[in-house]
Amino acid sequence: MEKKLQVRNLRISFRTVSGKLQAVRDISFDLHKGETLAIVGESGSGKSVTSKAILGISAGNAIIEGGEILYDGQDLLKITEDDFYRLRGDKIAMIFQDPLSSLNPIMRVGKQLTEAMILKGKARQRSSKKEYESKMALLEKAMVESVPAEAELAKKACENFGKLTKEFIALEQPFFNSRDRAIEAQEHLRYGLFLLEKNAFDHPQERLKSMAKTIQDSFNPYVLTDEKALSIAAGLPKHKKNTIERLKLDYSYLYEAINQALEKEEPDFLAIAYQKAKGETAEDTKAAHQRYRQEFERDFQKEFLDRVEKALEYNDAEYDRRSQAAIESIEEARRQLENSSVEEFESKVAPLCSVIDSTIDSLAIVKDSACSTFSGSMRHFIEQLHDGKKNNASRQRKYDAQLRKLERRRQKGKPITYTPVAPTIVDFDLLKGNIMLLMQRLKENYNDKLTKSKQESKREKAEALVNYLQENAAAMVYEVTPASAKIKAIKLLEEVGIPEPHKRYNQYPFEFSGGMRQRIVIAIALAANPDILICDEPTTALDVTIQAQILELINRLKKERELSIIFITHDLGVVANMADRIAVMYAGKIVEYGTAEEVFYEPAHPYTWALLSSMPDLETKDELEAIPGTPPNMIYPPKGDAFADRNRYAMEIDFEQHPPRFDITPTHWAATWLLHPDAPKVERPAVITERVRKMKERLEAVQDE
Repeated sequence: MEKKLQVRNLRISFRTVSGKLQAVRDISFDLHKGETLAIVGESGSGKSVTSKAILGISAGNAIIEGGEILYDGQDLLKITEDDFYRLRGDKIAMIFQDPLSSLNPIMRVGKQLTEAMILKGKARQRSSKKEYESKMALLEKAMVESVPAEAELAKKACENFGKLTKEFIALEQPFFNSRDRAIEAQEHLRYGLFLLEKNAFDHPQERLKSMAKTIQDSFNPYVLTDEKALSIAAGLPKHKKNTIERLKLDYSYLYEAINQALEKEEPDFLAIAYQKAKGETAEDTKAAHQRYRQEFERDFQKEFLDRVEKALEYNDAEYDRRSQAAIESIEEARRQLENSSVEEFESKVAPLCSVIDSTIDSLAIVKDSACSTFSGSMRHFIEQLHDGKKNNASRQRKYDAQLRKLERRRQKGKPITYTPVAPTIVDFDLLKGNIMLLMQRLKENYNDKLTKSKQESKREKAEALVNYLQENAAAMVYEVTPASAKIKAIKLLEEVGIPEPHKRYNQYPFEFSGGMRQRIVIAIALAANPDILICDEPTTALDVTIQAQILELINRLKKERELSIIFITHDLGVVANMADRIAVMYAGKIVEYGTAEEVFYEPAHPYTWALLSSMPDLETKDELEAIPGTPPNMIYPPKGDAFADRNRYAMEIDFEQHPPRFDITPTHWAATWLLHPDAPKVERPAVITERVRKMKERLEAVQDE
């Protein structure tokens, strides 16, 4: 399954007056395409800190101490704010706990929906143009190099593909623009008919002129062709005394004409474009379109795909060879680093990065984040090395001086109002370990890529590349106008369950209930069709009934839009029916990780048991079990398992050493000493066993229906 996001060994702290607070301590997880990953834990566990780091909105006193967040060939911990501007909303969107924190109270919700669409639309046009042109140039180069004897034929094939694509866009784009205008006119007419039925018509001349223009703009050979409708629309603003009955007749005719136009099947523009590219004229009928579609697939598409397939075979073979060479270079570099210090290894970094950079396949649709971010990560490590060599000693001296000054104040009986913040000292041994780990992960990535290269269908890959080129070609000419943005905004409001979206479009946030505000925030988050949606406790501020509706909405949108979702919550019960995988966090660490079924039916960590025991349900009559104690002060993190003080099953080793990860299944693990082979056998609490039994019974009953 395609990985959309990879978090690797993330460590985040915060500077406070009392010292450095360790909020996220070396966590790793993957988010796959089309799945929901739930991150569950109490307040202060680090789950929201993690999500904000993904979006690049960490607090000003945050310290990113290490790790990577890989997305689309970039490490999100190392990109600029300008780069984040292109990602936020467009690729990664977020829904916050309090909807009012995401809404401008003095701006109408429609404006808040359309503003981002228009701005992002312009940016998307530029990026799509750049991507299309660069990929086409690379594809042509690969075609020529794969079969040098047919170089001119390959260039001609690419030229014809470009012409055909432009012709296709020239037909399709006006069609969609006209459809958008027709939909806009239809909504005006629907509202006008509603007012006419109530004898409360309020369409002044300017509005009638605007509507007439909208209807005229919707005329297109493949959309609205009714000449009578055009005549009626043109005459609307000219009526000096429009009677209610006359307007009802005109509006009804126009509405029905547009409705019939919108119900028509979309023509096969690729077939029509092929016909025009050949310079031929034919009857504009469905049968003619089918005939040209068959001819296109037989005479052009097959030949072009054959050339693309050969080019990709040649291209993949070259990059497989480079990847194999990179594996050997990594192995050599790891051996050298094992027998030397990180300072001595610095001279080997530039040649290694050059080898890795040469393996980045520019023709690939899905960017290889591990390869693309390697050089940046290595540069960051070298910067840390130089920083440590230059500043470690001075920072330590400054800190020691602060401690001595504090001790003198204490001895004189003066009040102590602050604690010196421990300095950020670069640990060269840790730095060496991180470099070793980065190279090991990259080697594993290459091995996976080489295995996949042997298994994947080159034909399917060729078809995917051609589709990708066509999508970018369409996107580079598609302009998001205020009118089209408004239509999309109204559709989004309707999609998220806002009644009377045309009316609500012009209202302010204070005119909505809490649940409706959250639906608007969801609509805004979806406005740019993001890949990843982060939901940071989006239902906590809502009552139980509304919570269920919002969860159902998010689940439905995920399936319809193939979203990848990170759902953050303190309540395991919230994600019971929507999570694919669950990461349980405590004191900045993931303590248990697995599929939803594994975490709910076979929980292994005492903290997960405690969360499940405190989860209310309709069947449990006994008093819920509260988790005893409070989370630890992460300015002074505990030596062993952070949950030990609150864990009734804690052993002596829990207070002395943090437990490693114990694998239960290939997809399920937990960090608890109870899973050690030498640990005493401990049964899960009876309430957990009973709840698991009831959940399984309900699941079986649903499956039997």
